Amino acid sequence: MNSVRPRRSMLYMPGNNPNMLQNCCCLGADGLLLDLEDAVSPECKDEARRLVVYFMRKLDFGNTEVTVRINGTDTPWWRDDLKEIIPAHPHAVRLPKCNDPSDIRELDSVISKIEAEEGIPVGSIEIHAMIETAEAVERASEIARSCKRVSAITLGGQDLAADIGVRRSKEGVEILYARSRVVIAAKAAGIACFDTVFTDINDSEGLYKEASLAAQLGFTGKAAIHPSQVRVINEAFRPTEKAIQQAEKIIAAAKEAKIKGIGAYAVDGNMVDGPVVKQALNVLAQAGISCDPAEVL
Repeated sequence: MNSVRPRRSMLYMPGNNPNMLQNCCCLGADGLLLDLEDAVSPECKDEARRLVVYFMRKLDFGNTEVTVRINGTDTPWWRDDLKEIIPAHPHAVRLPKCNDPSDIRELDSVISKIEAEEGIPVGSIEIHAMIETAEAVERASEIARSCKRVSAITLGGQDLAADIGVRRSKEGVEILYARSRVVIAAKAAGIACFDTVFTDINDSEGLYKEASLAAQLGFTGKAAIHPSQVRVINEAFRPTEKAIQQAEKIIAAAKEAKIKGIGAYAVDGNMVDGPVVKQALNVLAQAGISCDPAEVL
């Protein structure tokens, strides 16, 4: 089994803040969300776009995933965002306020054209679709399957709460259904899913509780709005050492059973079947340990 980078914490960085951008690689996040949308006022859109491209080309991000949140397709800025961002080759583009699969298909078409013009393999840049309205929640499965580029869907809790006319609470009961709906849509499509931000940067205990719930619900990771939140999210999504050791034991037994052609076997007195092995694979993936499912299933 090899070490891989999990995708637990996705840290938003304002696209018009050079001081934050130049230090973003050393903050411990699994992924960076370089933001051209909500964090940037209309009069600063052009400046932010140039800064993000500059730092994408200048910095060594290592194995940290770099995603750019562009402006929505209902704004006058999104095409200009793509024209400048795509040649810098981010891992993914995050589309806010995605209400319909046609939004994704239009985005895909424009990205493909720019990739072809720039000599970038067409289809190599992924799309993350943000689910931020009641309509989007209802169409989450369609959005998740709308294009091969869609590698993740992510919940925007603040905008969703405003759209359905409720106040966000720290308990999060008002968006629990939406959270579950997004997770199921992502799992059915075989893609990642990221939970919404926790806005109180001074409440680490509340953040840990919410991130733990997100992990329990099946989210791949969670967005952060401040560097101080990264460590808390990473800890909440990382399985316990006991769970990791048990998962490694199950995978080792599964590999041996497959080699020997054994259909039924036990680990620590408990029978093991396909779902148990899949759960063990999930635990290891969350811990950043890779294992080829073909070796055990």
